[in-house]
Amino acid sequence: MTRPPDSSLPAGSGPPPDGMAAQADEPVGPGGLAAPNEPAAPSDELAAPGEPAPPGEPAPPGGRTRPAVSSPPIPPPVDQPPTRLGVGTFTIEGRQAPALFVVGWLASIAGLALVFVGALGGGTPAVVVLLIGLALLSVGLVAGAGSQAIERRARGMAAYWGPSPFLVFAAVIPLTVLLQALAGLPLVAFGLDPASPLASLVGLLVTAVVYLGLVRLVVVGPGALSWPEMGVRWPGRLGVVDLVYGAAIGVPLVFVSGLVALMLSQLLAVPESPLPEAGGPIGALLNVASAAVIAPIAEEVFFRGYATTAWLRSIGANPAIVRGALFTAAVHILTVGGASFGEGAERALFAFLVRLPVALALGWVFVRRGSLVAAIGLHAAYNGVPVLALLLSGR
Repeated sequence: MTRPPDSSLPAGSGPPPDGMAAQADEPVGPGGLAAPNEPAAPSDELAAPGEPAPPGEPAPPGGRTRPAVSSPPIPPPVDQPPTRLGVGTFTIEGRQAPALFVVGWLASIAGLALVFVGALGGGTPAVVVLLIGLALLSVGLVAGAGSQAIERRARGMAAYWGPSPFLVFAAVIPLTVLLQALAGLPLVAFGLDPASPLASLVGLLVTAVVYLGLVRLVVVGPGALSWPEMGVRWPGRLGVVDLVYGAAIGVPLVFVSGLVALMLSQLLAVPESPLPEAGGPIGALLNVASAAVIAPIAEEVFFRGYATTAWLRSIGANPAIVRGALFTAAVHILTVGGASFGEGAERALFAFLVRLPVALALGWVFVRRGSLVAAIGLHAAYNGVPVLALLLSGR
């Protein structure tokens, strides 16, 4: 008696009768028995038709093909580093101090416009417009310097994140002109000659206050550089040594610059002395104070203590010395003029080339000694020796 077809045979009871074995291309159900009349269950390994199975591998039941490998999910976008936002980038998006940035640009543009209008006009109203323009331009450039420092600090500039010396010097110009004009009005009202040694001394004092004040405001105040980091030392025994060291180098530089000036005078027009006529011993002493005391201190704090130190940290010693020297020599030709454009250009070139050797020496002494006092001593000797020589000669 034969066993009727029964799909409930227990597993391991032997092979099924003939005709009951599962086909090779049929899916096998639980217990190893074939399920010929059941459709193949959907599988994650099977995909839509049109993609053939790999070579050497049988096609799945029903003629369906294997799926293509799906691409991995796209990861979420990674935050990009912040875009560099300099003072010349016209946007407030992403600014750390957007209000300061806007004030800087608006005040600078308005100030430049008023300065232009006031310079072209005449009379008291034009002078008032000019002074207002200078004030606005000063505020705008100082605000721009502060905005630049905040942006640099936010970007994590570790070596030096303070404002650019070029931008800070741009703020020095209108602020100095404004304050000199305001300080000179009472002197003129009392009959003082604007070209006298006393007026020159007052003008240099104003310039020194602007130099030191801006460095304190936008560099030392925010913490970009400290006074000791700029080589400022309290006067003491070491300060005296540095002062003498710088002066000892400055004296022979006077003769070197004299030889350079003598050779250049054969080719170029010679500019006038920046100091006024002494007119007597008192005037000569005032000129000595201006040239050998006030100017060296103010200029060395700005051009060596601040500018050269900033560049020393960002671009290295030798490039910082060269850049500081070029900057110093270029600044000293801003007030050089002439009867014609050609004469003014020759005088400016003369003044630039004569000052370049001493400017390089100032940077070298400052970096080598790490002392601002040494640079001040060199500068004082270089400026003071010719003035003292004129004083002693009675001229």
